[in-house]
Amino acid sequence: MNTAMNLFEKHQSLLNDAIEALSKRAYYSPYPESPKAYAEDGDAKAKAWISATMNNNYEGLDQTGSSEFIGEEISPFLQMGIGVRYPYFSEQILIEKAEAAQKTWGNTNPETRAGLLIEALDQVKARFFDIAYATMHTTGQAYMMSFQASGPHANDRALEAVAMGYKELKSVPESAEWVKNLGKFDLKMNKTWKAVPKGISLVIGCSTFPVWNTVPGLFASLITGNVTIVKPHPKAILAIAIVVEELQKVLAANGFSKAVVQLAPDTQNAPITKKLAEHKAVKMVDFTGGSEFGNYIEQLPKTTFTEKAGVNSIILDSVNDLKSVLGNIAFSASLYSGQMCTAPQNIFISKDGVKTSEGTVTFDDVVAGLSAAITGLVDNPKAGPGTLGAIQADLTYNRTNEALNLGGKVILASKSIVNEEFKDARIATPVVIELDKSQGNIYNKECFGPIVFVIKTDSVENSISLAKTLAEDKGALTCGAYTTSEETKLAIAEAMNTVFVPVSFNFTGAGFINSHAAFSDFHLSGGNPAGNASFANSEFVSKRFVWVGNRYM
Repeated sequence: MNTAMNLFEKHQSLLNDAIEALSKRAYYSPYPESPKAYAEDGDAKAKAWISATMNNNYEGLDQTGSSEFIGEEISPFLQMGIGVRYPYFSEQILIEKAEAAQKTWGNTNPETRAGLLIEALDQVKARFFDIAYATMHTTGQAYMMSFQASGPHANDRALEAVAMGYKELKSVPESAEWVKNLGKFDLKMNKTWKAVPKGISLVIGCSTFPVWNTVPGLFASLITGNVTIVKPHPKAILAIAIVVEELQKVLAANGFSKAVVQLAPDTQNAPITKKLAEHKAVKMVDFTGGSEFGNYIEQLPKTTFTEKAGVNSIILDSVNDLKSVLGNIAFSASLYSGQMCTAPQNIFISKDGVKTSEGTVTFDDVVAGLSAAITGLVDNPKAGPGTLGAIQADLTYNRTNEALNLGGKVILASKSIVNEEFKDARIATPVVIELDKSQGNIYNKECFGPIVFVIKTDSVENSISLAKTLAEDKGALTCGAYTTSEETKLAIAEAMNTVFVPVSFNFTGAGFINSHAAFSDFHLSGGNPAGNASFANSEFVSKRFVWVGNRYM
């Protein structure tokens, strides 16, 4: 396996840069987010690839022990099944193969593992265009988001996990001579330390971000010596299948078993998630999805890392330029039709309106301005379809259409717009509903999708209190705040940080609360009901192994 060590030398400089970026927390990314930075013919080749892949068996994965090919993904843009089928394995076969691979992988040194994993990310980079079309036609993300989120941004998060894991693994020396003077003589010992992996890891993917949300846990487990089973959502397999394929290729080329990382597809009618999660051989579970299943995962007698549902708020108090602020909020609420865990849902505004540099704007005029900003965005034929994408799930689409019956005053109804490239795309623009602060039964839970509640409060202090209580009770991943008052800014930060929610202040222009940058921003805090983990703090990797020390007299 000398070639594997050569990979560490090949990528050592990049790894060092990534570790340094973690300490500085400034902008860092070795994977450009613009498609123009990659092969000129990449897009054309990917279009040919997705066309050839549809309605066929996916042959790129290890098929040892598979019993059949399965698949039921549906393109939200085409509104038809994509026909890709993947090798199916029983949970017992998956576990047996994982157990056979664990000893070798667990005893492989961190340098070798890091080299292999970064090499795999290099191979994944060469397939960013394939991954973009795979993401589009399973999640409904528009092309640019599909390329960026599942490509360079996901690779950033994967590399971040590798760097953080390697840093933690190297934080303790392998050996030391220990000498204690006892007067007439010295007590001497030789001591050694080893990071012992916990064992088989299970990563459960989601339907909206099948790569971005999967790779942090996947690469964190792999760098710390744990073989991993990836259980994708049955409606979003193709994009993460490419990542697993490239990992398996690099492993096999360097003398390791492909079973170090396995793909475990299933169907909605015959799920295997619980069978895997509850199996005694599985020691860790990463999960992204709804709170009900996430709570079940957290109650398992295992190490768990969850991202569940949260209710994200915006506190709108005072601004310099209201038009730019409302435009920013409109984009944040419309991006991928609100199908992002960081999308804003509740906008808290005092009944006295919003103070601006030109005077106070009434509550009603602010709400009307937000509605106009959303309408202007979604009705723009160049910006609307590319921002909204398409609705991934029937449940989300139905929830959006039925939002008019939730209660409150409907300010803006959802409608369908035309995507000229995909005439059959399932699209729903944001619905905006005005509520009073007393209607918490409507706004105090996540309404996933393009649904925005504008809530009239008594004051900014009341807005802060409501947002804080909501985050404490239901969880939140982020909070947006707009204020020109330093005193109010401090009050918001203290209140929301107390319940472990980060705040984005006065975002306009190209800064959006939806986006968190790898190597700089932590995704989730792990401190409120939205989830118990954080991408990628030290705990995200250190809980995947145990330091064991031996002493020699």
